[in-house]
Amino acid sequence: MGKEQSKPKEKTAIVLGATGLTGGYLVQILLKDERYGKVRIFTRNSIGFSHPKLEEHIGDLLQLEGFKDYFVADEVFCCIGTTKAKTPDAEMYRKIDFGIPVSAAKLCRSMGIGTFLVISALGADAKSRVAYNRLKGEMEEAVLNCGIPRTHILQPSLIGGKREEKRVGEWLAKQFMKVLNLVLIGPLEKYRAIPPEVIAGTMVWLAGHPYEKSRIPSDTIKKLYHNRP
Repeated sequence: MGKEQSKPKEKTAIVLGATGLTGGYLVQILLKDERYGKVRIFTRNSIGFSHPKLEEHIGDLLQLEGFKDYFVADEVFCCIGTTKAKTPDAEMYRKIDFGIPVSAAKLCRSMGIGTFLVISALGADAKSRVAYNRLKGEMEEAVLNCGIPRTHILQPSLIGGKREEKRVGEWLAKQFMKVLNLVLIGPLEKYRAIPPEVIAGTMVWLAGHPYEKSRIPSDTIKKLYHNRP
């Protein structure tokens, strides 16, 4: 009789931003994925439900070092992000959109976690004249400088879907994008709005498969999602 094949070791994932739109989809995908035995989330507010795989840690993500004893995983997914409307103070805005992802990447490096995936934005450029794009670009460079072996930075266009909180400006932009999507073809396709579940699904796929590029623009995110086996 041949030797019985041993069951692959179940992985542990860490999710930052689990209460957000994309993070919420990501957590649901991970909980349903048999490859994962534990999903650790670090959040300021409870996600609002329980699951045998789910391990929730409530606290201040601006002090991420305080979670260090629990920051143990195979992969870390960072879906952190805010808006000027929600966080008008420029200093606090930077602490969230730049500080939290970079702190998470540094923790990955110090804790020996070899896979880090983070959501940025299409057009991110540390030299951009647009403050939003510049901040995202600075975050990307700081994350890459941490030298984590497998780092993937997803750069989505406007993220579709319904949020719990009202964002009037974002809602208007989405209505405009519904019309604009019809003419965004060819090289312009990457500017089309993208569903949050597509971003989340691609993040999980990237975590489990080799992929050579670190920065992944919106149109490639969609292609990877739809070409999954």
